[in-house]
Amino acid sequence: MKYYVIAGEASGDLHGSNLIKELKKLDISAAIRCWGGDKMQEAGAELVKHYRDLAFMGFTEVLMNLRTIFRNLKFCKEDILQYKPDTLILIDYPGFNLRIAKWAKQQGLKVIYYISPQVWAWKENRVKMMKECIDKMLVILPFEKDYFKNKWNWEVEYVGHPLVEVVERHKAEGAKDKFSERDIIALLPGSRKQEIIKKLPIMLAVSKHFPGHQFIVAQAPSVEDDFYKPFTDQYPNVSMIKNKTYAILLQAKAALVTSGTATLETALFTVPEIVCYKGSSISYQIAKRVIKVKYISLVNLIMNKLVVKELIQDELTVENLQQELQRLLADTTYAEALQKDYADLKYLLSQGGNASAKAASSIYTFLTAAV
Repeated sequence: MKYYVIAGEASGDLHGSNLIKELKKLDISAAIRCWGGDKMQEAGAELVKHYRDLAFMGFTEVLMNLRTIFRNLKFCKEDILQYKPDTLILIDYPGFNLRIAKWAKQQGLKVIYYISPQVWAWKENRVKMMKECIDKMLVILPFEKDYFKNKWNWEVEYVGHPLVEVVERHKAEGAKDKFSERDIIALLPGSRKQEIIKKLPIMLAVSKHFPGHQFIVAQAPSVEDDFYKPFTDQYPNVSMIKNKTYAILLQAKAALVTSGTATLETALFTVPEIVCYKGSSISYQIAKRVIKVKYISLVNLIMNKLVVKELIQDELTVENLQQELQRLLADTTYAEALQKDYADLKYLLSQGGNASAKAASSIYTFLTAAV
């Protein structure tokens, strides 16, 4: 069969690559064309457009790039029609993918959505349209199945979280390179240049207060090395490493992490973390008024309580980061409670089984049954 897969961010590239690998096990003749990144390409898909050309963060940033976004939508539709896939698989990235889903349904394509948009946080009104244009929805957060069933009378399938298997595989392999003789603090400032500019300078300034530790910036694979240098050159105990985020987390004593999937990855590696968010003032003020959840980190949302500290917008200061990092490193009672919560989190996310394999099996069964 012919598959067309669309992911618009680094996390989608990761999960898409593992899904592609599993699909190829079930469908040895699978032909896959994708929007994504290096990982999806390495998994055997033909890459049409890289996510680094698609990722715009925040309300004002999206408005500034509307022309590019609409140009990408037009090209994507044309490419899908030319390719004539048996199915369209959309991975998260709702601003783009929901528009494609609605259009694809009108074209008579089978639409599968893997990793639901976070409609429980904001824009709930999108669910009615999603029900109409998505033939199969696969969710990866344990509370989402009940949310869609109880609130929207929509049967979706929970497959577990694909990060569990990814992290466990890396933990089993262990760290191959030792990055420092000193204790390591991991800095995960995100994968978009906009968010790196906002948060990395604050994260780096904390390093002055912990001269005995090595701070390592996990560089985004889609961002060039030279982009980071003006930020990092002035700090003697800071280094940068590219394409080895998991290896860094395997050795880290603590981490400062941009809100998003990385907060969950860090927790699954059982690394004590502080969640950081800072956007443009306009984007933040808009977000405050439309987002309805209590927390911004997936760890806290899934556990439905404050497990990891969140420093948001004006609270994200060098002083606050220094204080919270000192607590992570020195308060053993806090550290023990955190590890227990991390264990409970992993249990919740593992209940669906091997998520990538389960998702691929569900997709393949659905498509072959419809033939």
